[in-house]
Amino acid sequence: MKFIDYYKILGLDKNAGQDEIKKAYRKLARKYHPDINPKDKEAEHKFKEVNEANEVLSDSEKRKKYDKYGKDWQHAEEFEKAQQAGRSSSGRQGQSHAPNFEGNDFSDFFESMFGGGGDFRSSRNVRFRGQDYNAELKLAIRDVYKTHKQTLTVNGKNIRITVPAGVENGQTIKIKGHGGPGQQGGPNGDLYITFSIVNDTPFKRDGHQLYVTADLDLYTALLGGGLTLDTFDGQVKLIIKPETQNGTMVKLKGKGFPIYKKEGAYGDLFVTYNLKTPTSLSAKEIALFKELAALRK
Repeated sequence: MKFIDYYKILGLDKNAGQDEIKKAYRKLARKYHPDINPKDKEAEHKFKEVNEANEVLSDSEKRKKYDKYGKDWQHAEEFEKAQQAGRSSSGRQGQSHAPNFEGNDFSDFFESMFGGGGDFRSSRNVRFRGQDYNAELKLAIRDVYKTHKQTLTVNGKNIRITVPAGVENGQTIKIKGHGGPGQQGGPNGDLYITFSIVNDTPFKRDGHQLYVTADLDLYTALLGGGLTLDTFDGQVKLIIKPETQNGTMVKLKGKGFPIYKKEGAYGDLFVTYNLKTPTSLSAKEIALFKELAALRK
């Protein structure tokens, strides 16, 4: 596996703090984001590298392993277990063969230790789990109103997944076994998909609740009437009570967003009425409003 210098990718040195990592990541993610660089394969590659570097360096445990083992950091736990077993075996023989990796290539040791023989025969059966992959899936909010199928291309391989209704922006799901291939007969890694949900609708989403503002003309607000409102699931007819005040909120039960992994369950839709004052009044309208105003005195 080729060594990738995550510090170099983010333009940082090894002593960088978490705030510096976060700042560098945000700057580069904006620079190489696919929305800013459409159809630019190089920018897309850079964006993936920046995300991968941030994922490792922003996690204290992953960073610690990366700093110690380099490109083999994901196999740190397996190696340490095998090394401990090897030391115990050497101790029983009255000798110490604990290897020193300072200045050496850790992967070369792996190859000799687990592939080419050596003194650690019992370690030949150690299986190494494959690398986890991370991907981002960008969807419109209407796309996640209903459960549907999506096909992703990860490392040149098409993967068909089911996107459950109600997934949240920023939510990550795991697709087991679709990461990198295992070594020594070990299991494949997993694929982690993070959803980026774009809301291009007038609705504000808060979990499975939806909020929207509906304009209401003065005459309907005063006299009452009906109002047709578009929702994610078609149109609904609202009954407006006479003398409805500006800012009045009504709840439409079950007209909100699907509740994640609860088939057939929905949140509520909250509608706030925004009173629209008429403009460009005619002379007759002005006279009538004056007459009405006089009646209220």
